Amino acid sequence: MKKILQDLSFSETETLVLSLGEKKFRAKQLFDGLTQGKGINEISSLSKDLKAKLCLEYEDKPVTIKEIYRSADGTEKFLFSLADGNIVEGVLMKYKYGYTQCVSTQVGCRMGCKFCASTLGGLVRNLTAGEILSQILVVNALHKEDKNGQGKEARAVTNIVLMGSGEPLDNYEETVKFLRLVTSEEGLRISARNISLSTCGIVPKMYKLAEEGIPVNLTVSLHATDDRTRARTMPVAKAYKIEEILKACEYYFKKTGRRYYFEYTLIEGENCDETHADALVKLLSGKPCHVNLIRLNEVKERDLKALDEKNAYRFLGRLEKGGISATLRRQIGVDIGGACGQLRASYLGEE
Repeated sequence: MKKILQDLSFSETETLVLSLGEKKFRAKQLFDGLTQGKGINEISSLSKDLKAKLCLEYEDKPVTIKEIYRSADGTEKFLFSLADGNIVEGVLMKYKYGYTQCVSTQVGCRMGCKFCASTLGGLVRNLTAGEILSQILVVNALHKEDKNGQGKEARAVTNIVLMGSGEPLDNYEETVKFLRLVTSEEGLRISARNISLSTCGIVPKMYKLAEEGIPVNLTVSLHATDDRTRARTMPVAKAYKIEEILKACEYYFKKTGRRYYFEYTLIEGENCDETHADALVKLLSGKPCHVNLIRLNEVKERDLKALDEKNAYRFLGRLEKGGISATLRRQIGVDIGGACGQLRASYLGEE
C-alpha cells in the first residue's frame, strides 16, 4: 500500500513539494485540491509531471465511496473503500443547523461490546489520520452544492462525530493527528467544539486527550450504573471501573472547560427499569454532564432487545425529575442499518 498525502499537514506538504524540485506555491494548489476531495490526478492546476511523481509514492484516491444508502428521513449511509480493499462505513445526518458526519477510526473493533456490530469480526487494522479525514473530504465533495455556514466556513459537513466503526482512543495517535488536521486553519477549519469523540472508556487515554489542547466533546459509552452489569455487555469494564471513568471525565472538564456526555443504550431487561434510572441519577447528580439515551439498534447476531418507546420516555422522565440533563436520541437511518457496523457486517456477509 502506498502512502497517503492526506496524512500530511500543510507544512509537511510544502516540504514534500520542495523536495520534488517544485515551487513552494504548488504546495497550496496540492493541499487545496486534496481538501476539496479530489484525487491527485483530478487537480488540474498541477503539472502532469508533478502528478506522476506524486503517484509513484502516494495513493491517488485513498478513500472512495463504494455504496450510498439513503433513508426515508434523509440520512445517508456510506460504504467507503480503502486502497487496500478494506471497507469502513459512515453516516451523514442532516439537521437544520448543518450536516453531521459520523466517521470510522478503525477497520472493525476489538472492544467486543455486545450491542455493537462493529466488533463482530474483531479488529482488522487502524486507519491513518488521512483515511479518517478522507471520509469527510469525499462526502463534502459529493455534497459540494450544499453549503452550510457563512463565507469561507461554508461547507456541507459542519459537525463530526467519531462514533463509527472502531474505538478512537484505541487508535490514539492517528485520531489526534486527524483532529489537528481537520481543525487546522489551512484545512477544513472545523471547530473542536463541533467535534464529538465517543469512547468506551479507556481511562489512561482520556487523561492524555485532556492534555492535547483540542477541546472536543468527550462522550463515554456508559450503558450501566455498576461495574458488574456493565461488564456483561462491555468487556472493557473489566479493565476500567465506572469510578475511574468518572474521575477521568472530571479531569477532562477541569482541563478543557467542556462538559462531558454519557451514552446510555436502553436494553430491555438489562439496564432500564426504575431502579436503574434512580441509580443513574445518584451516580451523576451534580456533575457537569449530559446523558444521551439511545434505544438499542438491534443487531441480528446478538440476542439483545430494544426498549419500547413508551418506557424509554418514562426512563428519561425519571432522570429529568432527578435533576439530570438528558435527552432521548431520535432514531434515524434505521431502514438503512444506521447503527455502527451494521452495514459493513451485512456487506461482508453477502460477499
